[in-house]
Amino acid sequence: MQTSTQEPPPSSSKPKSNPALSMTSGPLKQAAESARTRTSEIMKSDTVARISKFIHTPYMVAALPFINGGISGMVATTVVQPVDMVKVRIQLAGEGTALGARAKADGRSVGFKERATAGLSAGGLAAMIGNPADLALIRMQSDGLKPLAERKNYKSVIDALSSIAKSEGVGALWAGAAPTVARAMALNFGQLAFFSEAKAQLKQNTDLSPRIQTLTASATAGFFASFFSLPFDFVKTRLQKQQKGPDGKLPYKGMADCFTKVAKQEGIMRFYRGFGTYYVRIAPHAMVTLIVADYLGWLTK
Repeated sequence: MQTSTQEPPPSSSKPKSNPALSMTSGPLKQAAESARTRTSEIMKSDTVARISKFIHTPYMVAALPFINGGISGMVATTVVQPVDMVKVRIQLAGEGTALGARAKADGRSVGFKERATAGLSAGGLAAMIGNPADLALIRMQSDGLKPLAERKNYKSVIDALSSIAKSEGVGALWAGAAPTVARAMALNFGQLAFFSEAKAQLKQNTDLSPRIQTLTASATAGFFASFFSLPFDFVKTRLQKQQKGPDGKLPYKGMADCFTKVAKQEGIMRFYRGFGTYYVRIAPHAMVTLIVADYLGWLTK
């Protein structure tokens, strides 16, 4: 008699889920994520508090105007530099091609007039493009000199530009554009025209080495750049930092009005007060720019 044995059903390899565990895993996961988020927020707020505390220390309060001014100056230079480089290359190109080729085609050589015209034109264009950044630089540097109640406390260059545009209109970003352009043209007239002319004269009339010629010409250009541009720089700063008085009027109506009032009230020499400091600021920059540009021009011939 045969007896049949019934085999047990195959057991599944997948473990059975625990209902109690699945019910608690969701809330536990949410609690863990909530705790993680809370911890992150606490850490962020603690970091922000530490940064704020550090910024408001006496040393940082004293240093911030210089830091902000330095950053804004770098931004201003960055904005203007591409056009400024084109300006320098246009002017220095007169020794080889561009201007030189045109003059050669006309049967003449590049003279002081052509060099001056190229420098004046390119410098004016660069100044017009870079005026908003230059305005922000002036506003940020002069803000710390005002009474506490009147300070804008600009956080950055972008904050200064947006604040000026909102409160005074977009056109205010080009406040003082006329003396800024005039200053740039005067600066380039002294810097580039005199550099090229001095170098040409030294090459023709002396036996100095090319390096000494370049160094001497750049030093000469730095002096004339400072001399011609300082009065316009003075007026530019006055116009860009001025604000409306209690009567709702600005102290100066424009560049000519500022020149006239300062000359009458403070004297002609007021425009050249601080020339030594201005020269120390302008001359090295002009010399380095001209020497490097001249060297790069020699390398790429």
